Amino acid sequence: MARTTTLKDPVTIAELMMGLPRLGMLDCGHAFIAAGAFTAALKNSPYGGKISDIEVSEALDRTASQIVKESCALTGVCGIVPAMGSCFSLFLGVRFGSVREQQIVMDAVTRVSQALTDLTGPACCKAYVRASLSVAATLFAERFGIMLPASPSVSTCRSSDKHPYGCSLEKCPYYHRASAPDIFADSIHLKPTTCHS
Repeated sequence: MARTTTLKDPVTIAELMMGLPRLGMLDCGHAFIAAGAFTAALKNSPYGGKISDIEVSEALDRTASQIVKESCALTGVCGIVPAMGSCFSLFLGVRFGSVREQQIVMDAVTRVSQALTDLTGPACCKAYVRASLSVAATLFAERFGIMLPASPSVSTCRSSDKHPYGCSLEKCPYYHRASAPDIFADSIHLKPTTCHS
């Protein structure tokens, strides 16, 4: 999907991919979703000259070289962090010895990692994808003047009942709060009366 979508909003792209039925609630595939959605959005944006299908594939390949099954349990670091690093690194053309560019990438992954840290308890891959894309879009606007339409309004989670360790519910900014029931829905509606006194 990352190579074929024409959408420009990384959050919307990610939400579509996270809706695929074969993706588990907690799954290292979310790192690929984060990298794929972000590079696809860059490719489809007016600024997409530096990102093509080749770079989208390269971001996914770089993510694969960093991620092993249950890498978060092995290292304590969510795979989305290096996945987002691959996006920044590709965009900047980081090479050995490219000091300034590497500093920008390290700052980006630090900020992504902090956003994920703030959401931890319990870990939630879907929340991490949403947060990482929000941080990355903000950083691209600040650092490069590249505005991606990362809409927070589409980031409403409807998977809280699927979390194997219990969703953090209201503590999560993406939690879907069901609207309160209308207690008057079944009541008899009387015609308004006019007082004549």
